[in-house]
Amino acid sequence: MKVLHTSDWHIGKRLLGRERLPEQREALGEIASVCDKEAVDLVLVAGDVFDTYLPSAEAEDLFYEKIKEIAGENRAVLVISGNHDDNVRLAAATSLCEPQGIYIYGNYGYVPKIGGDRRVSVAEAGTNHIVFAKGEEKVYCNVLPYPNETRLKEDKNQNESFFDKMGRWIAAGQESNKEGYPSVFLSHLFIAGGKVSEGEREIDLGGARAVPLSLLPRCDYAALGHLHRRQHFKNNVRYSGSILQYAFDEAGAEKSVVVFDIGKEGVSGLHEVPLRSGRQLVRLQARGVGEAEALLRRYENCFAELTIYLSEPLSSAQVKQLKEANEGLLSIVPEIGGGEFALPQGSRKQLSSLELFSEFYKSRYSEAPSDELKELFMSATEEAHET
Repeated sequence: MKVLHTSDWHIGKRLLGRERLPEQREALGEIASVCDKEAVDLVLVAGDVFDTYLPSAEAEDLFYEKIKEIAGENRAVLVISGNHDDNVRLAAATSLCEPQGIYIYGNYGYVPKIGGDRRVSVAEAGTNHIVFAKGEEKVYCNVLPYPNETRLKEDKNQNESFFDKMGRWIAAGQESNKEGYPSVFLSHLFIAGGKVSEGEREIDLGGARAVPLSLLPRCDYAALGHLHRRQHFKNNVRYSGSILQYAFDEAGAEKSVVVFDIGKEGVSGLHEVPLRSGRQLVRLQARGVGEAEALLRRYENCFAELTIYLSEPLSSAQVKQLKEANEGLLSIVPEIGGGEFALPQGSRKQLSSLELFSEFYKSRYSEAPSDELKELFMSATEEAHET
């Protein structure tokens, strides 16, 4: 059976306020095309379908439109909820989705119906596993949506560590594979040692809930979501990564989906298929407005973060000039006088705290602080001296 692994769609996610739904539509359409070209039988979506618990109507419309397109006429699609998804809301339309070959695990207690008249059907299912069949071929999926006690409807047990809980949850989904079918572990979690990007919200309190590789089940492939950078570990443990570059530290990073065959002999033919959709993110550096403007014009179809080295703060006219050079310019980081505000070391000693604050603020935001902000700064300074 041929499988495609994708994750972290984050439908509805913006970049510094800029709408990206058209790019997400294009990327999901590209995944549907890859499914057709590669003759995929089963698609695994490893969580974070949406970017927020309450996605917009446009985001939900896009999801249902594209998930149906990805399912096509005969393939199956298995979706789990991530930490950004409302697990109950995501799974609300399961009764409508199943006839389309789409199975969504989000709300604990859901058990898909057995059977189906599509080429890939459900041979067996439970609350934490599902077996897909294509003729005589079968694939067992151990399913663990983003795990915590609340979502799994458990009381917190102070005598059981997080690692004990994770081990129990993972084992529960694997123990039903009595027939020893080729197996996949599908989950949304943070593997210890994984590389995090700026586009992900703080993950589990700095790694306190990072899952060691040793806790993962013995399986042929682990299809993971949560981290936006594609990466892999030993024993076919992989993050497919997000479908678009969602943060500037991903500038230049190629996005892709993972495709492989799975059967009695295990996994074969594993390869990554690049995704070309969406605007590229670039981090640019320039000295002076003239150089910056010329550089921005070279990347007119990209979203840009510009660090510009200056001897004095940008004027509002210069900021407008730069934005007109490239409408995709989303962030300007002014560096005055080699990274600090433009004052010689000696002269700084002669300035008051308020004057130093004002110069620093101008170096960072290209304008003077408001009177209200100055008053707030002075109030905070006075309180600090009193303590």
